Amino acid sequence: MTFDSMWSSIAPIGLNGRTGGYRRYAWTRHDGVLREWFAAEASARGLDLVTDRAGNQWAWWGDPDAGVAHGRAGVVIGSHLDSVPDGGAFDGPLGVVSALAVIDALMAKGFVPSHPIAVVNFVDEEGARFGIACAGSRLITGKLDADTARGLRDVDGVTMAEAMTAAGHQAQQVGPDEETLRRVGTFVELHIEQGRGLIDLGRPVAVGSAIWPHGRWRIDLDGQANHAGTTALQDRHDPMIGLAATVLGARDGATAMGCVATVGKVRVEPNGVNAIPSHVTAWLDARGPHEAAVRAVVEVVGSRCGALPVQESWTPETAFDAPLARRLSALLGEAPMLATGAGHDSGVLATAGLTTAMLFVRNPTGISHSPAEFAERADCHSGVVALAAVTQELAR
Repeated sequence: MTFDSMWSSIAPIGLNGRTGGYRRYAWTRHDGVLREWFAAEASARGLDLVTDRAGNQWAWWGDPDAGVAHGRAGVVIGSHLDSVPDGGAFDGPLGVVSALAVIDALMAKGFVPSHPIAVVNFVDEEGARFGIACAGSRLITGKLDADTARGLRDVDGVTMAEAMTAAGHQAQQVGPDEETLRRVGTFVELHIEQGRGLIDLGRPVAVGSAIWPHGRWRIDLDGQANHAGTTALQDRHDPMIGLAATVLGARDGATAMGCVATVGKVRVEPNGVNAIPSHVTAWLDARGPHEAAVRAVVEVVGSRCGALPVQESWTPETAFDAPLARRLSALLGEAPMLATGAGHDSGVLATAGLTTAMLFVRNPTGISHSPAEFAERADCHSGVVALAAVTQELAR
C-alpha cells in the first residue's frame, strides 16, 4: 500500500534520536524538507500545487476555479506536518499521508470526480515555535491578524516574518485569503485520536462531532534577581512561588469546572541554578465543554498567582456540520461520533463558516503529543479506506 512507503519516507525527518519524538517546527529546515516532500508527492500524482498567502500547501486534482464556477467547489482532505516539541509521529502527518493514499486509491479505481479534490498541508498547526496554534488556517480566515503574526518571536528572538523570509516565503503577503477559501466546498480532516474514546468503543475509526472551546494565555510574573545562597527567605521576591500558584490554580480550577488545563511551557530568567529568578513567563492552555467554564479556570489561575493572564489565542466551541457528520457516520457503517478537546485546522475553518468534518483513527496508547502516540498499521489502513469512501461520496 502506498501509505506504507510514504510513511517510511518521512519517518526520519525531524526525529530526535534521544527522545524518540519529533521536532518539526514551522519554517525550519525540517519543515522545509517536509514541504519539499509534499510538493514532490503532488507532482508524482500530477496534482497542481498552490501555496496560499500564509504558506499552506494545496495539491489539486482538477481545476478548483472551474469547480467554483460550475457550483462544484472542492473537496479538501489533509492535515499538517509540523509537530509539538518531541511529539509523536502521527499527530498531523497521518492525515496528510492518508489523504495522498486516498488520491492513489481513487485514481487506481478509475474514479472521475465531479468536484475537484485537494490534499492540504497546513503550516504551523501546532504553534510550537511562535506560540499560536493553527496559525496557517487562522491567517487565511482572518482569525489571526497578519501584523501580529509577523511580529511573533520564537525563543531565539526570530520573528515569524524573518523565519518565513529565510524559508523563501513572502512574509508581506500574509493575510486573509478569500481566493483560497472560496475553492473549498468541504474539508475533511483525518487525525489520530488523542484520547481513549475508540479504545473503549473497540472501533478503528470515528467521526468527529465537536471541538471543545480552548485558549492559551501568557502569565508574566515579576521578581527580583538575587543570590540563592545568601538571601534570607523573608527577603526574597521569587516569581517561582507565583509559578507554583499558577500550576496548582490551573489544576484546582480545571477540576472544579470539569475542564482540563496545563502549564506546559515556562521561561525563567536568568535561569541559573544558584540564582533567584528576576522574571518567569508561563503559558496556560485551558479547554472545556463550555466557554464559561474555561474562563472560570483562567480567573482562578489569575487570582491564585496575582497576575493577569493575557490571552494569546482563543478558539470557540466548534460543532462540526451535524447533517454531514451523521451522513458520514452512516456511510461508514454507523461509525461512532466523538467530541475532542484538541484543536484542529478543521475547527478554525468551521468557525469561519466552511463545511468541515473530521475522522479519528484509533490510538491504542491513548497518548498524544508524546513519542508514545501510536496507531496500528491495520487501523491506519482502515482510516485510508474510510477517508476514500468519504471523499468519493462527496466528490461524485
